[in-house]
Parts: sequence; structure tokens; C-alpha cells
Amino acid sequence: MSDTIPQYHTPILGMTSRPRVPQPVEYGDPTSNNFWVEYPHGLVDLSRSTHIKDLKISAEKQLDIDTTKEPGAQNNLLSGSNTITPTLLPGQLDVQVTGERTVRLDTEKTAVVIIDMQNFFLHKDIRDHPKGLACVDPLMRVVPFFREKNIKILWVNWGLTAAELSTIPPSLVRGFAKHGSPRGGGFGSELPGDFGKLLMRAERNSELYGPLQGLYENGRDKGTDFWIHKNRISGLWDQTLLENFLKENGLKTLFFAGVNADQCVLGTLIDAYFRGYDCILLEDATATTSPDGAFEAVIYNAANSYGFVTNTKEVLNCKDL
Repeated sequence: MSDTIPQYHTPILGMTSRPRVPQPVEYGDPTSNNFWVEYPHGLVDLSRSTHIKDLKISAEKQLDIDTTKEPGAQNNLLSGSNTITPTLLPGQLDVQVTGERTVRLDTEKTAVVIIDMQNFFLHKDIRDHPKGLACVDPLMRVVPFFREKNIKILWVNWGLTAAELSTIPPSLVRGFAKHGSPRGGGFGSELPGDFGKLLMRAERNSELYGPLQGLYENGRDKGTDFWIHKNRISGLWDQTLLENFLKENGLKTLFFAGVNADQCVLGTLIDAYFRGYDCILLEDATATTSPDGAFEAVIYNAANSYGFVTNTKEVLNCKDL
């Protein structure tokens, strides 16, 4: 038996990054406005602002040459192609991601999707979720920064109506039924204390945890933050309020955060990936109660298959004009 590792063998442990491209590569339809360009020095341009065919104009500006007037200037342009990037424009951000890459995004087309940071999943009187609680401080720091960059903040949460209780499939009903526990007997059941009915709208258990509720309300009043109800694990499962919002606002690039990483966050992220959105997971603002391997698998696939992984510190240190 050969000791060599098969080409497509991708073990979770000992993760490796995909190699950089040897020359600029455009992904998607070059005749449309739905494309990425990846560059040899690690930039992945998600802004959809500069096709490869238009790169020559930006390159001439960066190298300060005019190929129509200077003899041999075209050779200089080609020799510098590995360091040429499209000019960073107003309203664009460059954010470092894992795998020695930088993603460039258009803030007008970008939103942050924060999933299920609710009392039901985080409050100590309902469950013990220290890793989820550790996501609160990073979100408290990064959300105001995103707002300053005109990036929309979408708080996507469970919030059921009485009518929706009859439409939820039995598999999902069973998954949330914890008979005899402080977590209640399933959707709509009465929780202990003043938490109200499990994951129903306008109940205390459905509010955002601790300071996050005030953070949202502050943004809501400023017109930067939006509360979006969901009624399944994925917020994008079937013509949802979230999908309508993304389409109506022309959004293309989505940062993801929240709990639980391998359940509602992953379900929404994968559905976004299937629909063609750019997906960037905020690792330090995402957590799960599942065993460590589950979180590790989410991070691995988010970075290597579905899109990119970064953290709030890199966002706060990002480059713009």
C-alpha cells in the first residue's frame, strides 16, 4: 500500500491551506457583476469592482507607466504582475483571513449575520454555555466598528408565532423537546421563572443575551441594525425574511457569528453558500456546546470550502481608505 496521501484527502487535524494562485484568476462569469478575482500575493477581491481585463488600467497607475508611450513598458507591466492589485476604493475594506489571504469587500454589499445569541441559548438559568458567553465581548467591540463602515448588522433569531408551531416538522420538534429540564418541553412550552414560552416572539428567553439586547436596540434606533425572525435551524431555508432582506438590499458578502456553530450558524452559512453569497466566519464570535471536533470541522470547512475564516481582531485592524 502506498504511503502517499491521496490528492483529495483532507484530514481535520494538521490543516493545510490551499496554495496561492500562480497568476490572477477570475471566478464566475466575466461578463457579469458576479465574480471574484484572486491574486498571487493572497488578495481575494470580493468587491466585484475590477475584472482581470480591467486590471491593466490599475496596474499602469500603480507602476506609474504608460504602455502606449514608453518602449518596453509592457514588459515592465508583466514582470510586476505578481504584486499588482486593483486600487483600494472608497467604501472597500481589506480584511486578513486565515490561509495567508486578504479579502476585499464592498461595505455597501456587506452585512454581519449574528445568529441566536439569545437568552435561551446563553443565560445561565437555562443552560451552561461558557464558550457562547465568550462571544459576547468580541461582538460588543466589533459591531460598532461595522456600523461605522456602513455595514448592516442582522440579528437573526428564533421567534415563532402561534401559527408557525403547526408547521414545524416532528424531527425539529423532538430535537428541542427536553422534558423535565429547565429548557422546557419543546417549542411554545412554558419555561421556569419569567423566561416565557420557549422561543416564541416577544418572550424574555427569545431576547438577546445581556448587553447584546441594548447593543441591538441602539443600532435599531440608528437604522443600522435589523432583527430578523427565523423558524428553522437555517435562516435561509425557504424564501425567508432573511433572504428577502439580502436581496432587497443588494447584499453579497456576509460575516457570520453566533451559536451554535455546527447547527444554526452552519445551517445558515451553508444555505448562503449554496445561494452564491460570500461567506466569512468570525471564529472568536462563534461557539457551540458540541464536542471540540464539531467546531473544528466547521472552521475547517468554512475556510476551505464555503468561504473564509477570520476573527474580530483582524476586522478591527482592517485596511481602508
